[in-house]
Amino acid sequence: MGRGRVELKRIENKINRQVTFSKRRNGLLKKAQELSVLCDAEIALIVFSSRGKLYEFGSAGITKTLERYQRCSFTPQDTSLIERETQSWYQEVTKLKAKYESLQRTQRHFLGEDLGPLNVKELQNLEKQLEGALAQARQRKMQIMIEQVEDLRKKERQLGDLNKQLKLKLEAEGQNLKAIQSLWSSNVAAGSSNFALHSSSQSNITMDCQPPEPILQIGYHQYVAVDHEGTSSTIPKGMAGSETNFIQGWVL
Repeated sequence: MGRGRVELKRIENKINRQVTFSKRRNGLLKKAQELSVLCDAEIALIVFSSRGKLYEFGSAGITKTLERYQRCSFTPQDTSLIERETQSWYQEVTKLKAKYESLQRTQRHFLGEDLGPLNVKELQNLEKQLEGALAQARQRKMQIMIEQVEDLRKKERQLGDLNKQLKLKLEAEGQNLKAIQSLWSSNVAAGSSNFALHSSSQSNITMDCQPPEPILQIGYHQYVAVDHEGTSSTIPKGMAGSETNFIQGWVL
């Protein structure tokens, strides 16, 4: 009996699948090499395993064979498709160019240039467009000015609040300075009065302790005579010359 046909399907057993892949991969690479040698064919073989490993064979190099494949893979249908795409891009460029020229012409009209070819209706439309643009510009200008005024008012309020805070702080500092000055003045006054009393007391003590200063006297010294009973009498010095044997003259 002959061998029956084997149904090709995915091998469910992981180990059997890996063994089968290794065997058939090696056989496939060997057959490709034999075919390239026997038939002088340019063969490129690329195999990725289920785990992502790469196995390749190229009789003339993988890169060279792939470039040759890309050059030979274009068909007349592809060429016509490229031509159609080129024509479509050319038309698009033509439209964009015309639109660009129209915008440039409109810009010159807005600037007041090249108005000769325009008729009355076109000039009226241009006037309306300019008036609309002018109204929008004025509206935007007023909006910006209002915003700036609001910002300035906000800054003014902030500066006013800051000024009030600084004023209150300055008044508090002034009150503290006045209190310090009054306290200092009272301390200075008390110190000066104590110093005056101390100085006067010191001067009195000094005056009491100093000996009597010599006195310049012109005339006769008064002579105090003491009798035997203990009474004293003052007589001029000249009259007591013979009795007391006191030296007459000027005495400093």
